[in-house]
Amino acid sequence: MNLFVEDINPGGSKTIVFLHGWPLSHKQFEYQFNVLPAMGYRCIGIDWRGFGNSDKPMSGYTFNRLADDIRAVVGTLQLNNFTLVGHSTGGAIAIRYMSRHNGFGVAKLVLIDAAAPTGFTAVTANSFLKETLNDRPKMMQNVIDGFFFQYITKPFSEWFLQLGLQAASWSTAAIIITLRDEQLYLDLPKINAPTLIVHGIHDKVIPFTQAEELNEKIRNSQLVPFQYSGHGLFWEEREKFNQLLAEFV
Repeated sequence: MNLFVEDINPGGSKTIVFLHGWPLSHKQFEYQFNVLPAMGYRCIGIDWRGFGNSDKPMSGYTFNRLADDIRAVVGTLQLNNFTLVGHSTGGAIAIRYMSRHNGFGVAKLVLIDAAAPTGFTAVTANSFLKETLNDRPKMMQNVIDGFFFQYITKPFSEWFLQLGLQAASWSTAAIIITLRDEQLYLDLPKINAPTLIVHGIHDKVIPFTQAEELNEKIRNSQLVPFQYSGHGLFWEEREKFNQLLAEFV
């Protein structure tokens, strides 16, 4: 099973590893990758199994397996002393990586609109699941409609839609079930790296209250609210986020 990894500016002084959200790919971080490497950072984007340009096996869509996949990449690239950044479900995978692999190689952790300690409610999950299995493009459009607080252009919306449709339908569905059934409460006390939590106050996908809960339960963490963002602060307030990330790293 092959995972797709984009390694930008491999000679950079500090390394940042990015984990995308469901059902997207590492390309969602385009507006980080066109700024941070130019500032001297090494940026590594990983497509999880089933998404983006990675292989799309039928199984392995639990937080444990996805965290193990990240560990395999870290080992292969011999990464050390890096900052791990996870958005939404990528934040949940990052949290599981920290607890399951004792934060191997991670100096700092950044959680963006993280789907933790819980993901989707049963009602939300079952609705997404039904749509995924019957009209996945429509499901993806519904995701986009609730994703951003700020105005997005039609071409941007279409680009975002295509990122989601690169995934396999079976992996898209499997992650919905994982987000419905798995929780991360027990992982939080095991996080041992300084943690930056950023969350849009208008987030309709993962409520801001969950960021406050993470801040409470992860020691050595700080929470920075984003006042003009929904679930996509990495794009909606990209200048503020990129600056914050560069300073934190």
